Amino acid sequence: MHKKISIELATRVKHLPPYLFAAIDKMKQEAVRKGVDLIDLSIGDPDIPTPKHIVQRMKKAVGNPAHHRYPSYEGMLSFREAVAEWYKKRFNVKLDPKTEVLSLIGSKEGIGHIPLAFINPGDVVLVPSPGYPVYPVATLFAGGKGHIMPLIEKNNYLPDLAAIPHGVLKKAKLMFINYPNNPTSAVASKGFYKEAIDFAAKNDIIICHDAAYSEIYYDGKKPLSFLQMPGAKEVGIEFHSLSKTYNMTGWRIGFAVGNADALFGLGKIKTNLDSGIFQAVQEAGIEALSTEEPVLKKIRDTYQERRDILYGGLKDMGFDVRKPQATFYLWTKAPKGFNSSGFVAHLLDRAGVLGTPGHGFGAPGEGYIRFALTVPAKRMKEAVARLGKVV
Repeated sequence: MHKKISIELATRVKHLPPYLFAAIDKMKQEAVRKGVDLIDLSIGDPDIPTPKHIVQRMKKAVGNPAHHRYPSYEGMLSFREAVAEWYKKRFNVKLDPKTEVLSLIGSKEGIGHIPLAFINPGDVVLVPSPGYPVYPVATLFAGGKGHIMPLIEKNNYLPDLAAIPHGVLKKAKLMFINYPNNPTSAVASKGFYKEAIDFAAKNDIIICHDAAYSEIYYDGKKPLSFLQMPGAKEVGIEFHSLSKTYNMTGWRIGFAVGNADALFGLGKIKTNLDSGIFQAVQEAGIEALSTEEPVLKKIRDTYQERRDILYGGLKDMGFDVRKPQATFYLWTKAPKGFNSSGFVAHLLDRAGVLGTPGHGFGAPGEGYIRFALTVPAKRMKEAVARLGKVV
């Protein structure tokens, strides 16, 4: 009988923080095991089905034998052309589909891989906090050092670029920004994007803008693309996803656009680590990008109704909460006497309502809770009623 070998995790894995949503899943499973009628407002996974015309295009494409072979690494040119057409129509931004558009297996994949293309051990990546956990983790995997840019309420959840020490800037190669923002739901102005572009040009820093929530907006206030600003394409790229806009989280398709040299570097990583996106999914992506406005407005109206229910309920209860202009999240302070995890546990135990503790997105998120608008209006009203009894 052979001796069992000793298996030891790599240092980079040992240093990983616990993945936020894995802990949330355990809380959900325990609640369900106890028979709790759980209202889950924790994870940003749309509950609305993918629009039917996209599903139909996928069904047809799956039957095409031409799609059963390896896809191209950079993505089908027809998909990249559809992305370029969408950017021109939505933002009036002109892109070369051959060099300024790269397909991704969801934007998370691209965000996770970009530091591998440009970060050497000891290089610095500027990371917003609270923020999407993949930014610091991707930095860690590449051997880089993350420098936290705190996002705080008095700065409208925008990073204070002037506060970054000169010594840090000398080593900084990448900067992640994300607007509309997860988890705070903040939006960025032209002024901030212009400041960020000037800052990046001065310090030779590649901007990586995560714009996954640009199409989930309210009251007709369309968010900007970073690439709409003069000089943006010279200093950075924008990541986008079909997941949130078209309710396609499980389909795993997204794209990065902008600076051709940065996309070339990311493409070199992808060529060596993956084999591209199933072409039938890309066909569905082309269909998604041509979706008529009434279909998208119906989706936004659904989220806006939910936003108004939850926001109104929380305000009436005395919560310190901002009304989101975009994303399907509400970012609210926990009541006095509670920290983030304590209040999440309290709501789950007493009301059967699950939110996400703010500190899970980074230390500056302590004292806040994120709620996702991913349950129907009827259940959202029930959640508000339950919260009203325990706060």
